[in-house]
Amino acid sequence: MDKVELKNIKGTFDYLPNEQILKNKIINKLSKVFESYGYLPLETTTLCYYDLLASKYAGGAEILKEVYKLEDQGKRNLGLRYDLTVPFAKVISMNKGLSLPFKRYEIGKVYRDGPVKLGRNREFYQCDVDVCGIQGRFIEAELLSMAVNGYKSLGIDIYIEWNNRKLLSGLISECGIEEEYISKVILSVDKLAKIGEDGVREELKEYNIDNIKLDKLFSFFKLNMNELKERFICTNNNTLKEGLEEVLELSNYIEKLGLTECVFTPYLARGLEIYTGVVFEVFDKKKRITSSIGAGGRYDKIITNFIDDGNEYPALGMTFGLAPIYEILNMESMDKEVLYDLLIIPMGCEIESLNLANKLRSSNVKVVIEMKKKLNKSLDWANRNNIPYVIIIGENEVNSNKIKIKDMNNSTEYEVELDNIDKIIDIIRK
Repeated sequence: MDKVELKNIKGTFDYLPNEQILKNKIINKLSKVFESYGYLPLETTTLCYYDLLASKYAGGAEILKEVYKLEDQGKRNLGLRYDLTVPFAKVISMNKGLSLPFKRYEIGKVYRDGPVKLGRNREFYQCDVDVCGIQGRFIEAELLSMAVNGYKSLGIDIYIEWNNRKLLSGLISECGIEEEYISKVILSVDKLAKIGEDGVREELKEYNIDNIKLDKLFSFFKLNMNELKERFICTNNNTLKEGLEEVLELSNYIEKLGLTECVFTPYLARGLEIYTGVVFEVFDKKKRITSSIGAGGRYDKIITNFIDDGNEYPALGMTFGLAPIYEILNMESMDKEVLYDLLIIPMGCEIESLNLANKLRSSNVKVVIEMKKKLNKSLDWANRNNIPYVIIIGENEVNSNKIKIKDMNNSTEYEVELDNIDKIIDIIRK
């Protein structure tokens, strides 16, 4: 057998304990925020039928380029989920007895065979929140509020660019661009901040859209919200009018809620074709990660079309990008994560050490018992791993029922009775 080369696939990573602890902290903080807004945990399948992922009601042609395709032993075409939205839509469609509106959050791995860069991997976690069964700007404003508070809980200063796909589609059609090219224009316009106006024009050359129409479109993008209102509030373009009305209503909510982090951006598109109304992307104010660190929007057609029972199933959601969030917090972290609260070093008194450790563990103290190293090496190991307290238990300690708790940060020692568990816990948690 040939020797196997041990390496990770590009864009995939193993998380060592220090790293995993940081990731768990992120997940726990976000979960608390989600639940405070009434969102409940859900787990969906990682493995999906490819037809579901490729459905015209799913992510669109662009995302399908990044789908990992599989075939099982029955020759069925399968794929790994590229996000958590489509599986959520599947769950709603398969469980018609769910009480609506239904709020959920899900944290799980997704897979995309796309370009790899800082904050964007091939195997990564998504933290998604979604709500199905409610229309209107009220729920959209609440979701934006939750986004702000979610990142605030992590200590990350953000701003949120937002727009409305109806408004954008309406502005494009207002320029005289044919219906068949609108989705193509949207995909190119979505790159405006990255490749600039010249880059967008270059991409659109293949569709033979004349410069007069494009000049008009880019002039629209330079208008602020009040200018758009003055120009188009009485338009006969129903899509444009509806989109503008939704923008103005949501803007009023944003202003009244004091969400100063939200910035209206009339060319923001979000690349996925699923979006039908509001769209938004979250960015790090300090630009430690230049791409978005969260995104979302309204997608009213997916579940409605999947179920196809004559009823409407409006839906809204967003994803918190765990990978870029992790990278930001890892950059900011100056200290090692604390893996353990306490190290116990048995000096021939293993039973007593195990008994003490188990009593402390029942009070959620993280205890590790040294089972191999000599005393000096054990103390060095505790220092290297940032363990704040050490207890040595030998015959003298057992016979006297007295132990010393060593504070590794300032070399202070506390003497306490071996069986006084409450006192030991008080010292460790002070």
